[in-house]
Amino acid sequence: MITLDWTKVRAIFGGKLTQEQVDGINIILETMDRDEFKVVDKRHAAYILATSFWETGRTMEAVKEKTDKTGEQYFFRMYDIKGSRPQVAKRLGNTIPGDGIKFAGRGQVQLTGRTNYTNMGKYLKLDLVNKPDLLLDTKISARVLVYGLLNGSFTGVSIKKYLTSTKTDYVNARRVVNGVDKAEEIANIAKSFERAIS
Repeated sequence: MITLDWTKVRAIFGGKLTQEQVDGINIILETMDRDEFKVVDKRHAAYILATSFWETGRTMEAVKEKTDKTGEQYFFRMYDIKGSRPQVAKRLGNTIPGDGIKFAGRGQVQLTGRTNYTNMGKYLKLDLVNKPDLLLDTKISARVLVYGLLNGSFTGVSIKKYLTSTKTDYVNARRVVNGVDKAEEIANIAKSFERAIS
């Protein structure tokens, strides 16, 4: 099982951890140790933790995507077939008006879109299409996080492509979730988590 030096972990969070952050990290560690995953590569574990750190705004808990001041209209605009970006909506499988709001980002990796909710629901054997808020359960979202990163479920690429026996490319590992958006920052967080793994 992956274990952490909590003093070094605390430093990643600016010197202080809440009980909720500790609980969230422990849920991710327990998930990585499940028989279906058995994560032993420190770099894989570090990148999984760094992804949760970034995608949850450092809470390490399942959260819903933040909006701008327009609230749910933001999700409509960004992800709905009738919104401002219908090509993005189609790519996400959001083909029914209302899907943009219904399938907004949730969890520890901000799972977004009808297609992703459908696919992860099949994996989890849960009806995420009709009950999308199930992803706000940290234990459920931790499974989505770990499974998706290891199996390339989000973009078709796994972290195993970038973190291999011959290379460690934390920057391009971001392509597993979201292109290279904030890739350098997340890579540095992953390096810090790697140093905290004992």
